[in-house]
Amino acid sequence: MSLGEASPGATAELRALAHPVRLRIMSLLTASSLTAAEVARELGITHANASYHLRNLLSAGHIAVAGEEKIRGGTAKRYRHEAAAAVTRRGAGVRDEAELWIDPETWHEIRDRIAAALRDLHAAAQPPGSPGTVRTSTTVALFAMEP
Repeated sequence: MSLGEASPGATAELRALAHPVRLRIMSLLTASSLTAAEVARELGITHANASYHLRNLLSAGHIAVAGEEKIRGGTAKRYRHEAAAAVTRRGAGVRDEAELWIDPETWHEIRDRIAAALRDLHAAAQPPGSPGTVRTSTTVALFAMEP
């Protein structure tokens, strides 16, 4: 599927990751929650630029507001990449994003178990709107990376 065929939400989500500064910001936000000013200082960019990229990541759902604090008469939001280094549950769903180093035997075993679970999921699928079903979204990208 090309970006032209993707839903507007999926396109926005992919575009949010299509900038190197945003990827660096997400990496920063895996370790701790930061304000736009802290992100700007860490990356050596302007506060306005950091705010712009944080808004893009937030609107695409890649980061979340982790709190607010009063700073010099204003309010600063703290942002966090919630899926950092662990599987997170959201409602009845599960989400994870990770780059992991795993021995080949374990990799093949886990990859095969996930492939089997996906086959089971597809086999259990019913026509859209069937009574007693729940509409779900499944996205899996699991692959060995080149050295």
